[in-house]
Amino acid sequence: MRHLAVIVSLAALLAACGDASAPGADPAVPVNGAPAAPVPPPAADPATPAPTAPPADGEQGGTADWRQVVSATDAANLGRLDQAWRLGRAEAEDKGFAAQVEALGPLVDPNAGQAGRLQPAPGTYRCRAIKLGSNSPGGLGYLEYPFFRCTIELTPGGDLVLTKTTGSQRTRGLLYPDTDRRLIFVGAQAWGMDEPGYPDYGDQPARDQVGVFERIGPNRWRLVLPWPKVDSKLEILELVR
Repeated sequence: MRHLAVIVSLAALLAACGDASAPGADPAVPVNGAPAAPVPPPAADPATPAPTAPPADGEQGGTADWRQVVSATDAANLGRLDQAWRLGRAEAEDKGFAAQVEALGPLVDPNAGQAGRLQPAPGTYRCRAIKLGSNSPGGLGYLEYPFFRCTIELTPGGDLVLTKTTGSQRTRGLLYPDTDRRLIFVGAQAWGMDEPGYPDYGDQPARDQVGVFERIGPNRWRLVLPWPKVDSKLEILELVR
């Protein structure tokens, strides 16, 4: 498959990150209002689509530079990240969700990214999506989803892969090095519960996703997607152990 890559040393990665623990999973229903409470982890999820097995020599196509693989449109959207933060949060607050946004704390602080330990350890995570602002007139200014399941994989070829494995909007992509405070995610979405796999980045531009991946606390990360193709001005995917 034609995915993108980050060359990461497994020994350095595991030394930098803590132990894994099983994630929880909640119903796939968005909640407009107070944050949804986590639930205990499920025993098993046989319906979870299996990610495509990566080739042994890596998915990145021979480069660790995300700039060589993203489209000009997605690169431009990433350059307008500050604007997406500002307009998305302002619209959510203006439409009556100021208390909900404020309650999210560092998750919605544009400057919350921390240096070091950027790469989460391979394993399973709890993850949820928050959407700020709307990309269409009359749309909701705020959407909050309950926790789903995500995984982090380190492939034999050295790629670090993030996959959201449950929910009606799932995503899979590679985490690339960028600065000491962020990685760059390049991937694509699967839509609907009956879609068995994930499209490759670039195959279907309407499914493409490019964003910033940051650590915002101990065993807590976020993927920030500016100007996503559906629903919002800014989408945040929170990952916790």
